[in-house]
Amino acid sequence: MRIAVVSDIHGNRSAFEAVLADLKQTSPDLIFHGGDLAHGGSSPAEIIDRIRELGWPGVIGNTDEMLPKPESLRQFASAHPQIKPMFDAIEEMAAAEREMLGAERIAWLAKLPLAQTHGAMTLVHASPGSCWISPTQDSSDEDLQKTYGPLGRPVAVYGHIHRSFMRKMPNLTVVNTGSVSLTYDGDPRAAYLLLDDSVPAIRRVDYDVSRELKLLNDCGLPHAEWIARTLEKATYQPL
Repeated sequence: MRIAVVSDIHGNRSAFEAVLADLKQTSPDLIFHGGDLAHGGSSPAEIIDRIRELGWPGVIGNTDEMLPKPESLRQFASAHPQIKPMFDAIEEMAAAEREMLGAERIAWLAKLPLAQTHGAMTLVHASPGSCWISPTQDSSDEDLQKTYGPLGRPVAVYGHIHRSFMRKMPNLTVVNTGSVSLTYDGDPRAAYLLLDDSVPAIRRVDYDVSRELKLLNDCGLPHAEWIARTLEKATYQPL
């Protein structure tokens, strides 16, 4: 069976449309989304509406949770006072996105689960107990086992860090999907995961970044220029 996991779309309509076109070529039997659907892009409502139309099962991401629960962002930010200006900007963006999305879409986000399991795979956005905190690509095998081993499946999949990687260990393979938008690995292409009979492969998909930059410029999102720099550089950009 072939399963795709598409994570961290972040409201990027151009990248998402390119991934949808690629999915027609790869023809997975089942597609999951890995959360972080709306925040940080030109088209938050359009992305949520399309995901719902497609009927993809999925999980809640941290930026999905902060829209119905602003206190979740404030709680996380309080532990990182050294980057308060960044969290202040995200809070401004989230306020604007709530207006763009409306109450019904936000209520739908709030109901997304923390995990989805299918066969050998369990999917979470970040880690089993939190959609905010996860290991990274540099974490030790011990940390990955401690975090994802309790899921009780031989394949654990997550997103969140915007960098794809795979780590095969005894009795557990941990895979990060990478991100459709706002990649941090220097490659501006969208990324998503294909599992072919539990064998993972990361797909990279070209999309029209310049088109997305225009959509972003025109959408009225606060701090759009910060998001634009990240899309152009394909690495995290300080505010």
